[in-house]
Amino acid sequence: MPLLPLLPPDETASPDPVADVRRRPPGATAARRALVLLPLLLLAVWAALDRRAVQDGAARLAAADPWWLLFGLLFTYLGTVAAACARQGAIPERLPPGLLLASQIAAGAANHVLPASIGAHAVTVRFLLRQGVPLPRATASIGLYSLVRAVAKTPLVLVFVLAAPAAAPPARLLPEGRTLVVAAIGLLLAPAAAVALYVLVRPLRRPALDFVRTALTDARRLHSRPSRFLPLWGGAVAAPLIQAGVVASVGTALGLPLSWPQLLFAFLAASTAAGAVPAPGGIGPLDAALVFTLAGYGAPLPLATATVIGYRVLTVWVPLLPGMLVLSALVQRKQL
Repeated sequence: MPLLPLLPPDETASPDPVADVRRRPPGATAARRALVLLPLLLLAVWAALDRRAVQDGAARLAAADPWWLLFGLLFTYLGTVAAACARQGAIPERLPPGLLLASQIAAGAANHVLPASIGAHAVTVRFLLRQGVPLPRATASIGLYSLVRAVAKTPLVLVFVLAAPAAAPPARLLPEGRTLVVAAIGLLLAPAAAVALYVLVRPLRRPALDFVRTALTDARRLHSRPSRFLPLWGGAVAAPLIQAGVVASVGTALGLPLSWPQLLFAFLAASTAAGAVPAPGGIGPLDAALVFTLAGYGAPLPLATATVIGYRVLTVWVPLLPGMLVLSALVQRKQL
């Protein structure tokens, strides 16, 4: 009796494209093509809805110093490098640098579509899963990354307060009235809601325990390795400074009558105040907070508004199309 029939079918049969297509789930090819085109469709819809901001920003920036605007664009892409460093520092496994940087370019585009950094975190988790990182570790890295990013901003603000008190008066850091009440309620409700979910929703208990256990273990391991905690904290500290550098570059290009320490601190203070509002890419709350902060320093309101519009053009609209194209390419190549 011949031995070939005893072998598994896929070891004896030659590759058959027709059979491969038949084995695919119905609609898989169409779904993948839709995922490739969806980012570009979202970009077109968003540009149509917000076309007035694009037109106004382009008109005001047309008279600005182009070299300072290029400098601001350089800061924008340096922010992607800082994010990639922090992402690598938050995971024990070594990730391919080129693909990691590409994933953060794509994550930056997704971050402007969904609120509270959900888009960026979703892209990063998907990328980590494609790199063979287990899901508990991937989600734990997102938690560590977010926590470090939030904590790293505090010493920056303190440095500005101590080094340049005239540019960063401490009184501006203290919330007043309703803002203070809302912040206090948020600080009290967040842990209470987490405990309530853990107690009342039993299916969440095991995943929550696995997440906490993995997060604590990985955090301890990462902080024992300089090759991880240095890029983690270095990238987290550099990221807000780099974003503030974009604001300062645009303000200088437009002739805003403020010093660089004032412009840097204005962004740090405004981004801290707007961070509690979940908006896509912080668009809306950050814009309003930054305009009022610049105006509070004595900047003319039209120039303050133009600075914020220029900041959005350099950090959102200019890198959005390349980011969407990179996102589509990564999806098409099955890296996401």
